[in-house]
Amino acid sequence: MSVFNRDAENEVTRGARAVIALPDLGRESRRDPGARLDEAAGLAEAIGVAVEEKLHFRIRAPRPATLFGPGQVQQIADAVIQAEAELVIVDAAITPVQQKNLEDGTKAKVIDRTGLILEIFGERAATAEGRLQVELAHLDYQAGRLVRSWTHLERQRGGFGFLGGPGETQIEADRRLIRDRMAKLRRELDQVSRTRSIHRERRQRAPWPVVALVGYTNAGKSTLFNRLTGSDVMAEDLLFATLDPTLRQIGLPGIDKVILSDTVGFVSDLPTQLVAAFKATLEEVVSADLLLHVRDIAHPDSEAQRADVEAVLKEIGVAETTPRIEAWNKLDLLGEEEKAAVRAEAARREDVVTLSALSGEGVGALQAHVAARLTAGHQRYTIALDAADGAGAAWLHQHGEVLDQRVEGDRIDYEVRMARADYERFLSR
Repeated sequence: MSVFNRDAENEVTRGARAVIALPDLGRESRRDPGARLDEAAGLAEAIGVAVEEKLHFRIRAPRPATLFGPGQVQQIADAVIQAEAELVIVDAAITPVQQKNLEDGTKAKVIDRTGLILEIFGERAATAEGRLQVELAHLDYQAGRLVRSWTHLERQRGGFGFLGGPGETQIEADRRLIRDRMAKLRRELDQVSRTRSIHRERRQRAPWPVVALVGYTNAGKSTLFNRLTGSDVMAEDLLFATLDPTLRQIGLPGIDKVILSDTVGFVSDLPTQLVAAFKATLEEVVSADLLLHVRDIAHPDSEAQRADVEAVLKEIGVAETTPRIEAWNKLDLLGEEEKAAVRAEAARREDVVTLSALSGEGVGALQAHVAARLTAGHQRYTIALDAADGAGAAWLHQHGEVLDQRVEGDRIDYEVRMARADYERFLSR
């Protein structure tokens, strides 16, 4: 299901040439226009669209009909001719009427940022759940695009009964079909959500802490995930390289088992349709014991990206009290002076670790920091075991940090630091 094509005859495919138009409404002064254009180009290239021209326009008074002023629309049209482009990507959300008028003014297909991101998700979804989520988001987006600029939607179908009657217009029929399909998808996703909840409850009964990797798309989450787990999750210099959540078991200093979750990357102006559709996936983040926020510290908009991630976390219901650690990634892309400045700033904070997931630099320090945060509420206990109780000794080593042990005849006294819940579980064994 493609948001590119309004009709099959003019379908825009991979390899299409595109012009990007960035409308600067003055509300995002914290973002660098060049970095915003580069990100939009990265989104386009993620689905095989060749970006031929990037245009930045300051807009003082947005036009309801076209968003851009008449002269700006003409500049876009000229760029389309010059680049022999078939597609215009507006790096903002536009209304259906603006889309139609811009297509008329530029003689090219027009999609907005929401449509572009949906197109990427549609291509990347690999699992049945991911495909359901993306289709639901597509339909929600398309339902708002059924405007009367599509002339075939104005035709009427015949009514019921012998006398006929006014019948149902095509637009009403299409909306009804979309509503029915969306209702079916939501029921299927509810079932997925219930299944995921059962799995989560099982993990909570076996008290293994869950650490969720979150961050802006292309911040290096999957690279760090692979480094920590020894897995081979897709990790490329590509926006939205991974969509479906991946969970792996890892060990950390003093903790035998931790569940590490890699989630979809966030992005500025993430379509609300996708946030709603991916709620089942993002429930892993909501229920996590610790959030590991991976940041591309070499990016010029790193601070703005942090704010975008926090905004999405708030939108999906993550409590502000959920513990967080910021992993300032991609040290390898910084010069020596920049690297020293970043490390000095990180040293002044208790919730920051600097690293390079690609080279492995700082990953050991991150593991120790995560383990320290997860065991912050642990207490020290003295436990006496028979010397022959090998299973008990192994349990203590797996679920706590054995600080000392003393042999007293046929008994061994262990000094162990562990969570109160684990201590009570041990006493009840």
